[in-house]
Amino acid sequence: MKPVITKNILLASLFMCSGAAMGQTLNSAYFTNDFKFRHTMNPAYANEQSYVSMPALGNINVNVDGNFGYGDLVFDNPRYGKDPEAKQLTTFLHPDISVDEALGGLSKGNNKLSGGVNLTILSAGFKAFGGYNTVELNSKTNFGVSLPYDLFAFAKNTGNNRYDIGDLSVMAQSYVELALGHSRDINDKLRVGAKLKFLFGAARADVKFKDLTADLTQDDKWVVSGTAQADISMKGFKFDTEEKEYESKQGTYQKITGGDVDGAGLGGFGMAVDLGGVYKFDQDWTFSASLLDLGFISWSDNAQAVNGADQFVFNGFRDMSVKDGIGSGTSFDDQADSYGDQIADFANLKESGKTGGRTTGIGATINLGAEYNLPVYRKITFGFLSSTRLQGKFTWSEGRLSANWTPLKWIDGGVNFAAGTYGASMGWVLNIHPKAYNFFIGMDHLLGKQTKEGIPLNSKASLALGMSFTW
Repeated sequence: MKPVITKNILLASLFMCSGAAMGQTLNSAYFTNDFKFRHTMNPAYANEQSYVSMPALGNINVNVDGNFGYGDLVFDNPRYGKDPEAKQLTTFLHPDISVDEALGGLSKGNNKLSGGVNLTILSAGFKAFGGYNTVELNSKTNFGVSLPYDLFAFAKNTGNNRYDIGDLSVMAQSYVELALGHSRDINDKLRVGAKLKFLFGAARADVKFKDLTADLTQDDKWVVSGTAQADISMKGFKFDTEEKEYESKQGTYQKITGGDVDGAGLGGFGMAVDLGGVYKFDQDWTFSASLLDLGFISWSDNAQAVNGADQFVFNGFRDMSVKDGIGSGTSFDDQADSYGDQIADFANLKESGKTGGRTTGIGATINLGAEYNLPVYRKITFGFLSSTRLQGKFTWSEGRLSANWTPLKWIDGGVNFAAGTYGASMGWVLNIHPKAYNFFIGMDHLLGKQTKEGIPLNSKASLALGMSFTW
């Protein structure tokens, strides 16, 4: 019974991860002086030139990051070549893979994965009103998943232990953003900037398992308990359900089989602000700070589903008759049906109806930067950027040390090394900006080892590129 429950929970969580791919900004370009979209990381930054992005191709940013990945869940099959029916690859649940090997690559705390896609539909920057101004129209999609270590231990280890698994969380959201920004010099050292953002929500989904525990230490029974809840905020969304009959008792239960959207429209509306400042301490040192995406979306329509029971109890097959009508006990089939009904109530979600509206944050980011310009060679600078994403269970932070070079007036870029919540990685950026044109490409995370099918073994991958016209 235990593998059935755990498999359902794992599959549901990992399936939600495949629904989106993420990135908000290219942090590798934070200290690239003529990177036209530097104001997306700190609204105080301005450009020497005015620009307008190429529609839909001005700034494309895709990113996935996490502290576990494909290589932690999929292994070479120990039976491959020995058993003619064995496939070359298998999951960590394979009985010939030891517990230590299967769980060795997972974090002892929460195993997280986050990502998204940021597409700039149109962006422009120009000097006016005593400073530098930006207008942007962006489409943003991001997701996050957080799975505790004990969930994987419970799935793999069959020992008689108590597993305080805790909370599982999966989130995905999509919205369109209209941003208006302005920055200006306060004096010869300090520059400040701000953006006002109007947010048009397309969809938001949250799936949570709370206080999940599995107590296998009792001699007479196993007890698995916890509550599950799914909230889907989207105009016209409704769950697809079907009625299933109980096997061991009278009545039916509701089983959600999917979802459907009846019509289309604005799912929610919200607002956010970006705030930033840049302080030039002297000719060599510059310090900066910004707070991004401080805001919310108010969703007008929310569909909710919950599990029908918060506990599953398995006390074994006992006091059984050989078959129906013989002996005083319950037949094996009847007891199996009873446990199947318990699993149906515990593991399946049932629709609880519309709950009206709800309000959610979009996830804020704090950036702190310090840049040092080499006095003996002004074309090279070194920078350190600390970034922290504040988003509940999906919060992460990283520090990024970069070396930046401007060999010619029309080309600049750099390389960098980052370490944080999701481990270590390397990034780079190349920014080409001859007269009247700008093209950039970069990655915050270099792709590591891959399978022969091209699937990264870890969960770090990113790509950003775009084109603009300048004057």
